[in-house]
Amino acid sequence: MVIGVTMINVLPGYEKAAYRELKTIEGIKDVYHVFGEYDFVVIVDVKDLSILNAVVDRIRESENVTATQTIVGAEL
Repeated sequence: MVIGVTMINVLPGYEKAAYRELKTIEGIKDVYHVFGEYDFVVIVDVKDLSILNAVVDRIRESENVTATQTIVGAEL
């Protein structure tokens, strides 16, 4: 299991459309609309790193998304 936390910026005024689209992407466990440097924080819960990469690529393909930053969780 791999957990990723992806912070996302979207086009101004397209937050609702981006939210609806993010909720449909398989592998995204939670979507949080936040205020500050980023517009959304999403929790990605998948089987392995290659699937995490595919999910982040899918997020980046959205016309509403302008930037992402992903942090990968690790077990201690």
